[in-house]
Amino acid sequence: MVMSKIPNIKPVDLSSTKDIFISAVRFAMSIEGPCFPFGDELRISAQEQVDYMLGEDGNTTIIMADDEVQSVVRMGVYNIIHSFEMDLSSFLLDTTLLESAYNMIMKRVSDLEWLCNVLSKVDLMKNFVSNWAAISSKILGIIEDKKLDHVMWGLKVKLIEVACKVLEAVGYGSVIVPAQCRVQLLKTWFPYVRKMKPLLDSKATEETGFPYKMDEDLCQAIEGAIVSLILTLPSNDQADILADWIKNREVGYPDLSEAFEVWCYRTKSAKRRLVEGLDGHSDGDASITTSLALKS
Repeated sequence: MVMSKIPNIKPVDLSSTKDIFISAVRFAMSIEGPCFPFGDELRISAQEQVDYMLGEDGNTTIIMADDEVQSVVRMGVYNIIHSFEMDLSSFLLDTTLLESAYNMIMKRVSDLEWLCNVLSKVDLMKNFVSNWAAISSKILGIIEDKKLDHVMWGLKVKLIEVACKVLEAVGYGSVIVPAQCRVQLLKTWFPYVRKMKPLLDSKATEETGFPYKMDEDLCQAIEGAIVSLILTLPSNDQADILADWIKNREVGYPDLSEAFEVWCYRTKSAKRRLVEGLDGHSDGDASITTSLALKS
């Protein structure tokens, strides 16, 4: 009799994996608050643990569908974004503490970047997008205050990088949000990006070794995301944004030529279909048909 050499395979304990993951998420997203004496070391270590579990542990993908796990992640998203918003608001309250506040807010932005990377892996980016859209106007209202005109260049670039991740998620369809939210995101971040690119380029020219810039990859990513996002909007909203872009084409970036060409093509096609529909319904509408045909 041949004895089986296949070892007994124990069922995977998803409950233990879930408990470990939730614990790591709570520390990674600072839900538990500061943990003395470890502080940032524990938070960073927990973020690395979450990254590892999402990348190497197949069971983590299974437990991501669990309601408790998703609830903890949503709580963490709110916690990180709310903490970022509160720390950013403190900039304008006491400018004597600018350096210490800056160091703290850069940690918060690092958390935001990490969060975007994690959420995109588990299809929970929509929660981040919604929260980010809700505070975008406030973020730019603070960072564009006259007191901060010539400081915090590193933070300004980082904010553009985070905004790029949001614009990509919405523009390429991985996150579906209402048209109103898409318009709001564009009308908030498009003018800021358009203003900051030449300003950062100018600073780099004037100051040797100026380290803060929008590199080529970031520029292409934002431009592509904005073009894709514009093309998801209702035609009238597209027209408003493109009309504003045409007025400011001397800026040169972002280049919306592709979006403009597609909008023109779609508009002409729509008019052509309307003309064909009128022709099919009434020969007495020849004057209207001719007029529309000439416009298209």
